[in-house]
Amino acid sequence: MATTNLSNYDKTTIPNAKNLRFGIVVSEWNEIITENLFKGAYDTLVENGALPENIIRWNVPGSFELIFGCKKLLENQEVDAVIAIGTVIQGETKHFDFVCDGVTQGIKDLNIKYKVPTIFCVLTDNTMQQSIDRSGGKHGNKGVECAIAAIKMANL
Repeated sequence: MATTNLSNYDKTTIPNAKNLRFGIVVSEWNEIITENLFKGAYDTLVENGALPENIIRWNVPGSFELIFGCKKLLENQEVDAVIAIGTVIQGETKHFDFVCDGVTQGIKDLNIKYKVPTIFCVLTDNTMQQSIDRSGGKHGNKGVECAIAAIKMANL
């Protein structure tokens, strides 16, 4: 479990993203969390040289739909990396387990099938507070971390 702000990074170690195109697919479910994750990712891409016109955003209803959204983006847009943004928060049923597993495996499958990396920016927390803490709160913003991963993977 994160106990520190994981969004701190050394900008001098990040390749410039000026010539890269990014796709970001964002779940509308738990919008307060996913919008913060998107903002962290978008701002970080721009801060590291990505041009706003080279960042494509698509919305999908929920985290499970991220897989299909990313697949369609990969098939229909020329991008160097995709970031899948969502959050799944534990409830009273096993639904959490099935959604988390399905999304994880689906994103993994996209990375195997396509030559463009898909970055997993899906919070899987026990409580809303944990998601808040990881989407701009005391533990930083996972969107920032995933944007850095997207830049690095696009340059691999």
